Amino acid sequence: MYNPISTEFFDQLTVAIQRKIPSRIEYYQNEVQEENKQKQEIKALVKTMEVIDGFEFLVLENQEKIALSLVVRFNGKRHRED
Repeated sequence: MYNPISTEFFDQLTVAIQRKIPSRIEYYQNEVQEENKQKQEIKALVKTMEVIDGFEFLVLENQEKIALSLVVRFNGKRHRED
């Protein structure tokens, strides 16, 4: 089920992108990892955000894509429950 991100999270992402701030992202890679509570963590530069098939993604400098709905923490700030 789709859950839109909060305005606060969107603003934090926008600032990180505009100021080119290397960010620490804690997230689930997919729904299976989410069910099993297997989080990933990466430190990377967020290049942009894009919508793919109706879902919002972070696009990192290395072109990796992370679904915003699966991000747990961004730069230490919690954006969803585990």
